[in-house]
Amino acid sequence: MNADASSVSVEVVFAVPERQVLLCVDVPRGSTVAEVIELSGIAAQFPDARLESLPVGIWGRVVARNRLVANGDRVEVYRPLTEDPKRVRRLLALSGKTMSDGTDDQKKD
Repeated sequence: MNADASSVSVEVVFAVPERQVLLCVDVPRGSTVAEVIELSGIAAQFPDARLESLPVGIWGRVVARNRLVANGDRVEVYRPLTEDPKRVRRLLALSGKTMSDGTDDQKKD
């Protein structure tokens, strides 16, 4: 990316269980989160996801779509949770597994 004084470089990310996409884009300085998502074209890669209605964030913090982006920001589009994370962790713990490796039954000594 080659952002000049009139643009900023940002990343846009979205994921579904089957795949994730991270796009690097240069956008005009003063662009909003909503504009960055639109300019990135990421919605075309997930036509069934209705990205315009999903929550968004920057670096893991939920933000409004009218928030201005800064150089180096990572704009994230969050999909709805299909399971309660607390419930999943509890079930994994009961079976001796963890969130980081749900397939490993072996406990470390």
